Amino acid sequence: MKRFSKALCLAFVLSVLLSFAGFAAVCEEIPSQVLRLHVLANSDSAADQNLKLKVRDRILKESAGVMEGIGDLEGAKRAAASRMPQLQKAAQDEVRRRGSEDPVTVSLGKTYFPTRVYGGVTLPAGIYDALRVTIGSGRGHNWWCVIFPALCLPAAEDEEQLELEDVLSPNELRVVRGSGGYEVKFKTVEYYERIKSWLGGR
Repeated sequence: MKRFSKALCLAFVLSVLLSFAGFAAVCEEIPSQVLRLHVLANSDSAADQNLKLKVRDRILKESAGVMEGIGDLEGAKRAAASRMPQLQKAAQDEVRRRGSEDPVTVSLGKTYFPTRVYGGVTLPAGIYDALRVTIGSGRGHNWWCVIFPALCLPAAEDEEQLELEDVLSPNELRVVRGSGGYEVKFKTVEYYERIKSWLGGR
């Protein structure tokens, strides 16, 4: 009887591990299809956090329609890179208009993000390509969204922009739009990705 109980426990543990392995594998695919926008404030002061939101609004306005006709992440990165000088100029102009002398840098690169919720979408922790707008030291709380697919960008009239359904598989959609039963799995993936990031020196 004791041996049978141990066998049942082992079978349960193995089934949980296999279930998580499948979930983790789906989570690892999502960053390869998404481009994020990341706006970092100079500090956590009320003034700097308010300035961050003003810069965010200006960046979103300047980015309207930038992902029109883009079908994959590489195309999205090229489109973002081509718009970077314009975005940096606009962000710097907004900072100056608000009475700040903080410098602004705009860059495109890979960034680790913890699990984040945006509207009804949960993006798992991982290393994502991101368009980063850094105000001053960039040490304050940040703001982020998804610019490919264009979940947070305003679309110009008559433009067709991809949605999540167009770039994610049915399994990936189930993960990002899953109900509350995924919290523990998302947290486990986050720990796993943090270790990977640390080992990779990121």
